[in-house]
Amino acid sequence: MYIDSHCHLDFPELAQDLDAILARMQQNQVSHALVVSVNMPNWPRLLELVKPHDCLYASVGVHPDYEDAEEPTVDGLVERARSSEKVVAIGETGLDYFRLSEPLDWQRERFRTHIRAARQVDLPLIVHTRNAREDTLRIMREEGADQCRGVLHCFTESWEMAQAAIDMNFYISLSGIVTFKKAVDLQAVAAQVPLDRLLIETDSPYLAPVPHRGKTNDPSKVIHVAEKIAELRGITVAEVARQTTENFFRLFNKVPHGAHYG
Repeated sequence: MYIDSHCHLDFPELAQDLDAILARMQQNQVSHALVVSVNMPNWPRLLELVKPHDCLYASVGVHPDYEDAEEPTVDGLVERARSSEKVVAIGETGLDYFRLSEPLDWQRERFRTHIRAARQVDLPLIVHTRNAREDTLRIMREEGADQCRGVLHCFTESWEMAQAAIDMNFYISLSGIVTFKKAVDLQAVAAQVPLDRLLIETDSPYLAPVPHRGKTNDPSKVIHVAEKIAELRGITVAEVARQTTENFFRLFNKVPHGAHYG
């Protein structure tokens, strides 16, 4: 079995095709998917999308790219997280210095808000980080992110950053980017991360892996990420599937064990 630890099934290009996506997940042995929140106004719809399906779970959070988004509060995130057993994580949150430029104090404060909420409800934190290595790690340390645990999702940074995050009780999640021909540095990281700290994801509808690059992505395609990791590490795909699935249940421990579809 495989698990997609990060996707956006509530986005229009996927939500309208949900039944077919769930069928493809079953065909490709993808037992679960975590549908990750990016803003507050759309969150109720995200929660309603996952509720009928035993294989789908949700997070709550506001993406760092959205400067004009409704700003989350600790209390607001905590209230939503406690409102449903389907909510198993806080995020995605973090820092992104690639698309936006200073002043970004609002982004750093939003990140702190999410870490504080995650600690309060004892849920793992889903971190987005891009071109912000030092500040991401600094804020995680200052806010005690090691106490809530979590994952650096769609990881594209250095081995040194991965190691620092692992030291803070975080996991490293790899997306379809690891299958791209030019992603040589990331492939080296994928070969180094301890197998018991790895997750796999699609970040769909984006970043479709080879051989589907350029097409709309969905959780059924996460198997290609696992296949590439197995190739890079010289191990079987079955071993990657088993370990990343075990890692998912260990980190997102509100999700019941077992294979579920529909």
